[in-house]
Parts: sequence; C-alpha cells; structure tokens
Amino acid sequence: MGGMERPTSDLPLLVLALDQRGSFAKLFGTEEASASEEDVARMRAAKTLVYRGVAEVAAAVEGAQVGVLTDEEYGAEVLGRARADGRVVAYPVEKSGQQLFDLEFGDETAEHVERWDPDYVKVLVRMNPDDDADDTRGQLDRLRALSEELHDSGRPFLLELLVPASEAQLASVGGDSTAYDRDLRPGLAAQVIHAVQDAGVEPTLWKIEGLETTQAAEQVVAAARRGGRDADCIVLGRDAPQETLDHWLRVAAPVPGFVGFAVGRSIWKEPLEQYLADDDEARLLEVVGQNYLHYVRTYLAAR
Repeated sequence: MGGMERPTSDLPLLVLALDQRGSFAKLFGTEEASASEEDVARMRAAKTLVYRGVAEVAAAVEGAQVGVLTDEEYGAEVLGRARADGRVVAYPVEKSGQQLFDLEFGDETAEHVERWDPDYVKVLVRMNPDDDADDTRGQLDRLRALSEELHDSGRPFLLELLVPASEAQLASVGGDSTAYDRDLRPGLAAQVIHAVQDAGVEPTLWKIEGLETTQAAEQVVAAARRGGRDADCIVLGRDAPQETLDHWLRVAAPVPGFVGFAVGRSIWKEPLEQYLADDDEARLLEVVGQNYLHYVRTYLAAR
C-alpha cells in the first residue's frame, strides 16, 4: 500500500472525492466530449482550488489520514500535489457517466496506473440483483480481470458500489426513495457484494452508500468480510445534504469494519458554484476547507 497505513477505526481514511468528470463538466455548462480548451483549463484550475481548500486545513486533522480521490483528466495537478503532500491517493479507472462499468483506458489501464502510482485504484459500479443477467455478467467479467491484475501487482482495489432502485423495487415502497434506502438497499447491497465476490472480485475497500441504521451498516460489513475476507468499508457522500450525510457518518463510524469516508460534492459543489458566479477564490478555499473539517469532526466524534 505504498507509504500509507492501512485505515482502521482508530486511524480512519477521510477522503476528498474529486473524481467527477461528466457531472463536473456540467457545472461549467459543457460536456466532457465537447469541452473547449478554455473549459478544460477552467475545470483543472477549479479542481486544484478545491484540493487547496482541503490541503490548507489538513494540519488540523488529527488521528486520521487525509486522502484524495481524483482523475487525471481534470485532476492531474491535484494528483501530483497530493502525492507531494503525503496524502493517500486514490485514482479512478472507470469511464465516467457509464451505466455499465468499463475501463476508461482499456488495455492501457496498467500503464496509466503505473504512471500515477496511486495507493488505491478505484472503480465505480452500478449493480442491482434485478439487472439484466447479461449486463451483470459483463460487468463482473471486466471487474474480475481488473481485480486479478491489481492483486498480481499488489495494488489495493477500491470498489465504489451504487445500488440504484429498479422500478419494481421503488414501486414496492410506494416510490419513496428514503424508504428504499432504509428498508431495501442494505439487503440488496449485501446480495450484490456476494455476487461480486463469487465472481472472483476481491476489493480491499468497499465504498458504500450511506446507511440509515447500525444494523444495516453491520449487514454490509458482514457481506464485505464474508468467509473471513480481509476487507473494509468507507461511506460515500452521494451529494447528500449536510444533515443526511452527518447521519450516515454517525451510523457508520462506530461500526467495526467501517474505516472512513469519501465525500465530494457535499464538500465542494455549492462553494464551487458560488465561485463560478463571483470569482472569490479566498471564499472558495475557506468554505471547502471548513466543509471538509465539518465531516471529519462529525465522523471522528461518532466513533
């Protein structure tokens, strides 16, 4: 795992998630595929500013590891700065905005990973037991190939799992997404984790959508550690409002097997939108830093 320490309940990994690409471009009124050189330059500068906001408060984080998850397209400077600053670095290799997982760089993935030398290689996967069987099989085949390659090269694997509701599942809770998250998603997530494991895919860390209850968090950890596996979980932010995300962090933090978070838009989306309107760099840096520290303190206090 490079120079980092394995995250634990006593030394959690608290990650600034900054790997958005398609949705990030939309904040700048463009699309990835059609972004001008000026658009790309602005997006790269913005990601660097967001990272600086967290870097400026990192010294205030005690008893935890500060991490950053970002891409090379808009975050190359951030990757370099984070490495130089001694942060834990996670690097995404999936195509952005795809419904089905595939590799951004295809057969050249290993070369890109070697170039950036991250502590974790990350992928985002959307999967539900109700999905088309052929789609699921294809995703699992691609995930297995990557998992085996990372295992052979000794690189920790971070798998971000989203379990979007199927129409039938959402209908079964009266169209209430909160009820889906509370009553159905934990069990569905455990089913998907089992399917991923059974396909020969073995993440080091599972990046998991926030859970409403301690029982649900324990259920997901039990799935991740099924059969004596040596895996842990971190909470993702899902662009949730502060009150919701605070609850998810307070639920997860005291549960053995949860070892941190990876939070992105909940930290930087609103201050970045404000910055694009008023060009107030100092305010962006301050608000991003304070937002990050808020979630750090919420998580650490709840352990």
